[in-house]
Amino acid sequence: MANKDYYYAIGRRKETTAIVKLFAKGSGNFVVKTPSGKDRSLQEYFGGNLYLFDNALSPQRIKQFDAEITLSGGGIAGQSDAIRLGLARGLILHDADLRVTLKPYGLLKRDPRVKERKKPGLKKARKGPTWSKR
Repeated sequence: MANKDYYYAIGRRKETTAIVKLFAKGSGNFVVKTPSGKDRSLQEYFGGNLYLFDNALSPQRIKQFDAEITLSGGGIAGQSDAIRLGLARGLILHDADLRVTLKPYGLLKRDPRVKERKKPGLKKARKGPTWSKR
């Protein structure tokens, strides 16, 4: 294991985990491995939703790499943010000087917001039953 040909990073958001293998020499080919076992391109995975596709690829230097992304859990928006964090962390492993470039844009910060738990006696996390005076 002396010569590693890829950089391994994990990105998380809400209930999603994205495991990213960033290959140093590439042409911008991103493959998503879904839990069902299908391999699809990143653009095909997000379909016509260009916002989520561009969000996932927001680190601009990422076009020089190939990536293999394994997703689990969550929805499509959380997956997009998890991929973005995983790619940014992989870039840092490749070149530590990029940290100064990526940090001001918030690309290295994990968004800690998760769904609030349901409390007993309530219908949802905060929604209570309708109160009637009589």
